[in-house]
Parts: sequence; C-alpha cells; structure tokens
Amino acid sequence: MDTSQPPNNDSNWERKTLEKLVFAALDEQRSRRRWGIAFKIFGFGYLLAVLVAVVDWGASAEHQERHTAMVNMMGVIEAKGDASAENLVAALNSAFEEKNAVGVILRINSPGGSPVQAGIVNDEIRRLRTKFPDKPLYAVVEDMCASGGYYVAAAADNIYVNKASIVGSIGVLMDGFGFTGTMDKFGVERRLLTAGENKGFLDPFSPQAPQHKAHAQLLLNDIHKQFIDVVKAGRGQRLKETPDMFSGLMWTGAQSIQLGLADGYGSVDSVARDVIKAEKIFDYSVKDNIAERFAKRLGAGTAASFWKGISESAQGVRLF
Repeated sequence: MDTSQPPNNDSNWERKTLEKLVFAALDEQRSRRRWGIAFKIFGFGYLLAVLVAVVDWGASAEHQERHTAMVNMMGVIEAKGDASAENLVAALNSAFEEKNAVGVILRINSPGGSPVQAGIVNDEIRRLRTKFPDKPLYAVVEDMCASGGYYVAAAADNIYVNKASIVGSIGVLMDGFGFTGTMDKFGVERRLLTAGENKGFLDPFSPQAPQHKAHAQLLLNDIHKQFIDVVKAGRGQRLKETPDMFSGLMWTGAQSIQLGLADGYGSVDSVARDVIKAEKIFDYSVKDNIAERFAKRLGAGTAASFWKGISESAQGVRLF
C-alpha cells in the first residue's frame, strides 16, 4: 500500500504564482535601469551638443597662428541688433588686442541705421588705430555700405568694394506718419495734454506745427554736418568732392572709387591675401548664444521685429 502523500496542487500553484510575480518585478527593475541609463546618455549627449554649439573650440589653436582678423557688420546698425555698437566695439577690441592678428578686416553689408551707434563705432576704430598703429584696419564692402554703414567705414585705413556695390547716401532723415486727415475722415478727435509747449513735438496725430518742422530741420542739419565732417576727416585728400557728394545720393562701387569714397576693388579673401599678407582669416564677430540662436530659428525675431516696427512708426532720426 502506497502511503506517500499526493502533491499539493494548491501549494504548487501559489509557489509558481509567487515566482512569476518576483520575476516580473525583477524584469520591471531591469527595464527601469535600462531606461535610466538611456536617459542619462541622452542628457549627456544634449549637454555635449550645447557645448559644441556655444564654445568655439578651434579659437585657441587658430590664435596661435599669424592671421587676419575679421569683424562682420551686417544689417541695420541699431542698439538691439547684431550690428550694435556694443557687439562691434567688443569684436574690434578683441581683434586689435590679439597679437597674432596682423591686420583687421571690417566686412560691411549694411544700409545704415542709428547715427549714435555708428558714431560710437567710428570713434572706437579711430582710437584703436591710434593705440595699435602697426595694425591696419580695412573696410571691405559687399552688397551695400550706405549711410551709417559708410559713417563707420570712413574710419578705416582703406575701403575696398566690388564694382557693383552700393556706396554713399551721406545724409540724414527723420520720418514718420501724419494721421490727421484720416482722423478727420472718421470723426476721431485728438486730445493731447502737455506740460511744456513743445512736448508734443512732431506728434503724428496732431497737425504739423511750422516751428516744430523748422526745429527738426536744425537737428537734421547738425547731424548731417557731423556726418560730413567724419567723412572728410577719414578720407582726407582722397575725396574728389562734387556738389551732390553729401546730398544723400548713392553710387556703384566703381563710381565710388572715382569719387574717392573708396580706394579699390577687393573681397575679404583678396584683401587678406594680397594686402594684409595673411591669408588665414579668423572671425572675431560677437556671436549669438544658444538661446538667441534657438529664438531666431523658431521665428521669435520676426514677431519682435513686427512689434518694433509698430512702436517706431513715429519720427526717428536715422542714417538711412
């Protein structure tokens, strides 16, 4: 007679279920570890990409070689833009102070902008040229060097252009809009209260007062004279003055050489190679940080420019 006990099926079932639960928990822990490792690797890769984008890793090595320093002045010259006096002055100082930079090229493609910002850069170039007399600065014009752009270029040792470049526009403007006719048409009444009889100077929603227009013209004439003096001081005897040279007209690069507004033909590469005699070029321009680059790519700059244009619809003095 077999006296052995039959297997306890209920006990086996409980043990197997417990084993499944334990193994499932272990699998879940392993999975969490794998995902944790993956996220850490991803985070490290992201930080590495940010460092690559922000840091100019080749700068130190390049500075050890004899080279031409380049600073870009692109677009409108304004306090909040890429071509601001703050950015340009910082870049120019870095370029002049680098002992292995044997010459500096200011690469220009600008329609002009703020006379104050342009004046600050012009003053700084003249200061640096005095401080570093053995290090020349040449302006190289690409598409355009007009108004404030030329105000800055006039401080250079020489100005090089392309034969089709647009150069000049030595003048000053103050522009805006007058809405009084539109307001009359729609029955809109302007209610302007001021403390000071001229506080509503050139208000676009009020009729233009003759005395305000005359005063604005005095301002423009004074800034225009400053501009002319800067050009004459920078170009000296090279200028071949004509009656319309300072009238605000623009000329081609070829014409600007004939007028003494420029010195010859040249590009960034040719000036570095043939004039400065240092073919290797290093860019000293102030670059956007990573946040600014992302903002521009996402179009944030477009919206900012739109609202800026709306807010500046009133009169403003510009070298445009």
